[in-house]
Amino acid sequence: MPALSSTMTEGKIVSWIKSEGDVLSKGESVVVVESDKADMDVETFYDGILAAIVVPEGESAPVGAPIGLLAETEADVEEARVRAANSGGSPAVVESPAPAAAVEAPVDDSPVADVANVADGSKRIVLTPYAKKLAKQHKVDINKVVGTGPFGRITAADVEAAAGIEVTVKSAPVPVTAAAATVNANAAPVKLVPVFAEIPGANVVPFTTMQAAVLKNMIESLSVPTFRVGYPVMTDALDALYAKVKSKGVTMTALLAKAAAMALAQHPVVNASCKDGKSFTYNSSINIAVAVAINGGLITPVLQDADKLDLYLLSEKWKELVEKARSKQLQPHEYNSGTFTLSNLGMFGVDRFDAILPPGQAAIMAVGASKPTPVADKDGYFSVKSQMLVNVTADHRIVYGADLTAFLKTFAKIVQEPDSLTL
Repeated sequence: MPALSSTMTEGKIVSWIKSEGDVLSKGESVVVVESDKADMDVETFYDGILAAIVVPEGESAPVGAPIGLLAETEADVEEARVRAANSGGSPAVVESPAPAAAVEAPVDDSPVADVANVADGSKRIVLTPYAKKLAKQHKVDINKVVGTGPFGRITAADVEAAAGIEVTVKSAPVPVTAAAATVNANAAPVKLVPVFAEIPGANVVPFTTMQAAVLKNMIESLSVPTFRVGYPVMTDALDALYAKVKSKGVTMTALLAKAAAMALAQHPVVNASCKDGKSFTYNSSINIAVAVAINGGLITPVLQDADKLDLYLLSEKWKELVEKARSKQLQPHEYNSGTFTLSNLGMFGVDRFDAILPPGQAAIMAVGASKPTPVADKDGYFSVKSQMLVNVTADHRIVYGADLTAFLKTFAKIVQEPDSLTL
């Protein structure tokens, strides 16, 4: 099964389409799972009967974790339910020869479920790579090891215990206060954790799946060396064009995305990607991701091949993407294929801001509001013109100041002479 995204680590069960006891056919939707970006229908790979629901609605499961049991015949349903209950909510360790299958949480944002068949009577063994290495090293029969990890996973400690290896601790834990910590010479490093005073009446709200995904991406971005370049762009001509095409369904977002795409076509390094820290890739497509605030989070629908689409088709496509984003119906390729990101807070009156670079992309453009501004010409005479400030954050491993300046000059020229946007 192709991996469509690497950001999803768990899914929340939104609703079960089918109920326990329902007869299922291969390819039939069984459950709706909320990933970090969208709600997805999960299908079954096998015919059978939904014998047991392991993860109820409203609860979450790690990627690949069993969320339900399928039985092949009516005779196997009750036995499958008993084994699901006895396994502590996880059918991954069912040892029965009953023809049942574990319906697992979708992997990597794929809308199709992964089904692990356990009908052959053998025990499904799950263990960490290090535990497998230790078992081979100490000649431990993993079939006789009881796993203590999540869903019965065999850990390195389980293997060491089975091998009779005694694990010792060099020193007792050291008390830690918010102000300081003392560690003796043999103690492990102690990490100070700040202590915050509780505020009476405060309400603790857990992160949603989407918020957790945004948090993960932002933390990844902190490891990238970035720099920022701001640039003023006159918008009188762009505003005039917008006034003409607005009635035809063209949005300012589409105008800015089209201008950015046309500028990127002339400066491909700003449209490049660096994902492994060892090399970078010149992308063959210019896919403009645009940040959109939705209920409970942030998502970046992608205008694919934005440089090749005409302005009216681009606007139509953008409206479709926004509607799908707000109804949580975007497919993975519609939000994770961006090569350059545009964030426009100018529409809310924000005059300038910095944007955080998305992982894997070379640059993101923050667009401020267009406002009347006194501007001096080459002879020193002042006039009032509409001006917006754009601020680009770039990956300094592959983009340099000269590259970014050249790109911004091209972008400004396109915006200030916008006739090319409608060609």
